[in-house]
Amino acid sequence: QVQLVESGGGLVQPGGSLTLSCEVSGLKLIYYSVGWFRQAPGKEREGVSCIDSNDEKIHYADSVKGRFTISRDKAKNTVYLRMTSLRPEDTAVYYCAASTWVPDVQVMCVFQEGIEDWGQGTQVTVSS
Repeated sequence: QVQLVESGGGLVQPGGSLTLSCEVSGLKLIYYSVGWFRQAPGKEREGVSCIDSNDEKIHYADSVKGRFTISRDKAKNTVYLRMTSLRPEDTAVYYCAASTWVPDVQVMCVFQEGIEDWGQGTQVTVSS
């Protein structure tokens, strides 16, 4: 059974930083594209960043480019999202997700296609 468990969320002041982790069990990350998504209150879920199985292609939403960094440790089967220069509009529940077959990480992030497994989410609140 596949499980994705996010952690690292919390309350942070504007301009601060957080690193989210997504520990994966039941599958080997080396075979999967993975991504981070978020959903703010009253808004639709959106893709934040996705990375392909070879770590060769990465997609970032325009709103987080230059501030967020996705990475993974395949030995630990864990995906990370380093978030810096956080803004109040980054407040949301953040989810990680995985796909074995999505042909392009931009498609995965923008259209949320090919996603087979989701985590339960972790809350990030940016507020003074």
